[in-house]
Amino acid sequence: MSEIADQRTGRTVIVGSGLAGLMTALTLAPEPVIIVTRAGLGTETSSAWAQGGIAAALGADDSAALHLADTLAAGDGLCDPAIAAGIVAEAPDAIAALEQAGVRFDRTADGALSLGLEAAHNRRRIVHAQGDGSGAEIVRALVAAVIATPSVTLLEGLEARRILSDEEGVTGLVCAGENGAILLATRRIVLATGGIGGLYEATTNPTGNFGQGIMLAARAGAELADMEFVQFHPTALDSRRRPLALVSEAVRGEGAVLVNERGERFMAGVSGAELAPRDVVARAISAELTRGGRVFLDAREVLGDRFAARFPVIDTLCREAGIDASRQLIPVRPAVHYHMGGVATNASGRSSVAGLWVAGEAASTGLHGANRLASNSLLEAAVMGMRAARDILSMPAAKPPAPETGIALPAAADPSLVRPIVSRHLGVLRNAGAIHGAVASLLPLAEDDGAASDPAVVALLIAVFASLRAESRGAHARTDFPLKRAEAARRKMTLAEALEIARATASHPLARSA
Repeated sequence: MSEIADQRTGRTVIVGSGLAGLMTALTLAPEPVIIVTRAGLGTETSSAWAQGGIAAALGADDSAALHLADTLAAGDGLCDPAIAAGIVAEAPDAIAALEQAGVRFDRTADGALSLGLEAAHNRRRIVHAQGDGSGAEIVRALVAAVIATPSVTLLEGLEARRILSDEEGVTGLVCAGENGAILLATRRIVLATGGIGGLYEATTNPTGNFGQGIMLAARAGAELADMEFVQFHPTALDSRRRPLALVSEAVRGEGAVLVNERGERFMAGVSGAELAPRDVVARAISAELTRGGRVFLDAREVLGDRFAARFPVIDTLCREAGIDASRQLIPVRPAVHYHMGGVATNASGRSSVAGLWVAGEAASTGLHGANRLASNSLLEAAVMGMRAARDILSMPAAKPPAPETGIALPAAADPSLVRPIVSRHLGVLRNAGAIHGAVASLLPLAEDDGAASDPAVVALLIAVFASLRAESRGAHARTDFPLKRAEAARRKMTLAEALEIARATASHPLARSA
C-alpha cells in the first residue's frame, strides 16, 4: 500500500468530477480539497452529456411553488416535500452561482435567460446553454474554474475501490492507480460518482458508471434509499451507437410528436400526451415495441429546417446515424437514464456514516420520489454540491485518522456478467418471477470477491428493493401488482439487511409473493 504525501492527509476527498463534485470543490475553496477521478476532469460524466438544462422558476408566470407542484406530481407520492421545496427554492441561486463560475446560458434577444419547456412542467423553466449542449457548457466552465483554483488538488487516473472507517466514521479512501494501491487518509469524503446506467445494456449514461458511489457507501455500512426506482428515458436514439444517444424531451417540448410505424400518434389520448411524465411515456413506447412495432419522433412539421439550430448536438447524432431530423422520422426507444435511488442523505448531503457526504445522482435526497422531473437532476447536483460543502465548512476540525497498513486492493470491477441479468429482469416492466430470478443470479456474484462483485452489489440492491415494493408507482412498474397502494412510503436499508433478504429469497423463491 503506497500513500499520498503526508501534507495531503486529512483533506476533504471528493470522488467524481461531474457537476456535483465540481460545485462541491469550488464551494469549499479556499479549503484544500482533493478530487479523485478515474478519467479526465469532467469527462465520462453524465453531467457533461446532459442536453436539456436546469429547471428553475425564473419566468414572470412561474414560481417556486409551481415548480414544487410539478416536482411532487412527477414523483408520484414519494417525494420528501420539505426537501423538494428547499431545493427548488434555491434554483435561482444555483443558476447565479453557475453564471458566476463562468457558465454562459442562452439568452433571448432582450438579454433575458431563454427558458425551454420539458415534459411534466407546466411552465417554461428550463435554463439551457448552447441549445442542447447544456451539460457540456456547464462542465466546461466548472472544469476551467476548478483548474484555476489553487486549493484543489486533482488526482486523475485513480479509481476509488473502498472506504475505510472506524468507530468515529470514515478514515480514508482506498484507490487503485497505475502503480497499485493508494490510500488517501481523511475524515471527510464526498461521493459524487453519478448513476447506475452501466448496469444495463441500453443506457444513455457512460457505460463505466455502474453505481460506484452506492457500492462504496453500501460496503461502508451506509443506508440506501428507494433503490428500485430506475428511470428509463423514453426517447433514446435507436441506433447501433453505445451508449445510446439521447434525444432530449426538449424536442417534444418544442412540439415534436411520437408516432408508430403505422403513423399513429399513440400518446394523443394520454393525459399530457408527449409531455406526460417519463415513466408514462417509456411504458407506452415499450408496449409498442413489445408488440413488434417501431416508434419514431416526428419533428418535421414543428421544427423542420430550424431543428439543427435549436438542437445542434441531437442533429449531429442523428446525422451520424444517417437521419436528417428536419425531413425524416427519428427512431427512438427507452433506455436507462437516471436513478432516483441511491445513498440516503439528509438536506445537507450527509449519509448515515459519519464523515461521508453524497451529492448528485449517487444520492437519494427525496427530491425525485418515484420518478424524476426533467432537468431537476442538474439542479439537485448543483444545490446539493454547494450544501455539502457548506456543511463540511461548518464542522469543527476532525482528528486525523490513524494510518492504515496492509490493506488488499479489491479486484477491478467488470459489469459484463451483471448487465444481461439486470437488463432482462429489472427493466421497464417487472414481476415477481423476474425479480426473484435477478436476486438468485446476482447474490452469488455479489458475495464473491471477483470482478463482478461490486456491480452485482448495486444490482442486487435494486432487485431486493424491487421485490419489497408490491405495487406500481412511478418508474417501478410491476405487471403482477399493476395498481398503486393508497399509502406511499419510502424505504431505507443497509447492504447487510438487503443481503439477509436476498439469501432468504434465493433459498425460497416462491416463499415471497412480493
